[in-house]
This record gives sequence, structure tokens and C-alpha cells, in this order.
Amino acid sequence: MIQGLDIVILLKNRPNEDLVKGDVGSVVFIDEGGKAFEVEFTTLAGDPLGVLTLAEDEIRPVSARDVPHVRVA
Repeated sequence: MIQGLDIVILLKNRPNEDLVKGDVGSVVFIDEGGKAFEVEFTTLAGDPLGVLTLAEDEIRPVSARDVPHVRVA
């Protein structure tokens, strides 16, 4: 179950927002009883990339086997 302040992984490309599958974000707000999530995406340096409203099927919690990956923006 995803909760506020959880770190999550984007599961679908969002080309209009320059985000790709695998990007990491933080849940900042939960809407509609857990059906929608406000997720903030930032660079590793902390620069904001955007806050998106995402459905539960567009994100997943991080797992112990996840490895950070850097992409050229």
C-alpha cells in the first residue's frame, strides 16, 4: 500500500512532462481515498521536474532490489 512520503517508481513514460519509466518520485499527497497520488519528481540535485497526479497503476513502491540509474536529461 502506497502512503504519503513514500518513494515510488514511475511505470509509464510521460513524454509531455519529460519523465520516463523508471524515474523516481515522492508521494506528496493522496487523493480520492488512494485512487490518485500527487507525486513530485526531482533531479538528484533536488531541482524540481514537476508534480503529477498519477493513478495507482502508473506507479509502484520501491523494492529492496531496485538500483538507481542516471539518464542524460
